[in-house]
Amino acid sequence: MAETCDVIVIGAGSVGVPAAMALAGRKLSTLVIEPCPSPGQKNNKKAIGGIRATHSDFGKVRTCLRSIEIFANCKEQCGRDIGWLRNGYSYPAYSEEDEKKLKSLMEVQHSYGLDIRWVSPDDYNELVPGINMDGLRGSTYSPGDGSASPLLALNAFYFRSLEDGAAYRFNERVTAIRSRNGSSFEVVSDKNSYSCRKVVNAAGNQGAEIAALAGQRYAIRPDCHEAAISEPVRRFFGPMVVDMRPSRDSKNYYFYQNTEGQVVFCITPDPAVYGTDDDSTSEFFPMVAKRMVKLYPRLAHLKVRRAWRGQYPNTPDGFPIVGSARELPGFINAIGMCGQGFMLGPGLGELIARMVLEELNEDDARILASFDPYRDFSVMEALK
Repeated sequence: MAETCDVIVIGAGSVGVPAAMALAGRKLSTLVIEPCPSPGQKNNKKAIGGIRATHSDFGKVRTCLRSIEIFANCKEQCGRDIGWLRNGYSYPAYSEEDEKKLKSLMEVQHSYGLDIRWVSPDDYNELVPGINMDGLRGSTYSPGDGSASPLLALNAFYFRSLEDGAAYRFNERVTAIRSRNGSSFEVVSDKNSYSCRKVVNAAGNQGAEIAALAGQRYAIRPDCHEAAISEPVRRFFGPMVVDMRPSRDSKNYYFYQNTEGQVVFCITPDPAVYGTDDDSTSEFFPMVAKRMVKLYPRLAHLKVRRAWRGQYPNTPDGFPIVGSARELPGFINAIGMCGQGFMLGPGLGELIARMVLEELNEDDARILASFDPYRDFSVMEALK
């Protein structure tokens, strides 16, 4: 006889585990099915740990503002230190065009409740001492943004979900999803079968494949990004630095110093490198090091400890796909996070719980409009 529960979450990653925590916290019997042997073994552990509400869209801003509250209070709520640091985010501008773009976005961001301001070149040099001042026109600075350890955070959420009654089935792969007159589902894995009222698809790179098992088609295409981490050193700068300027072979790059003093950095390749290959390349270090040292010469003598490669499961417009299927209202997608699953996850987890319980409020409806699976995907996210 099939095991029965209220909700099955497919995927124990950046979105699936916070969703399980929120669902179990609302007293729903929750089962998470994950093909890996433990939580967070796909893109979660490859995230660099940045957490920002600095976006250009209401849905992302408000979801991440709630995520930041959850991360900031995790030690008190979950009893575990996750390396949370409210170090802020910054987007320096070195051209008139970028300055105008960032200042224009700030007006929208303020209307969404984001604490963000413009700082002068001299003030920015106090935040990031020794930054290249040649041509610097100023920078946005959002002090409420921060960072945390993806490994520690996800494990904190995982253990809290267990305390609240969530169950996990690791080393299992979902092979079929069948609707029973739209009121319940049978979820079949390579080891067992389960019965539930609701299904949450939080399968990351495999999100489109899981959706297809329920008869849905979404254009999600993972592309590869590489990152690295340095040795720990005494803190010498504050916020995450995001250099938006495109260059040969890369669109942008970003770096910050974590709570342990290590500098973590990542680059966005151009053209995109599609696929799910996790092998690091020989091109990454020369490309990113040259750009970072030119912008911030004080980075030149850091020793790099390790590098890794992960994926951004991208949608055509850079926004997640979150919402119920029209044909199967009990099937909820939370996929296509575009590399932002770690920062969106806790806020989305609570939103998913309200969707399951049919307790959506006005803000939720507006957030879900941004993430609507049935949108036209034509408006690109400005700060993707």
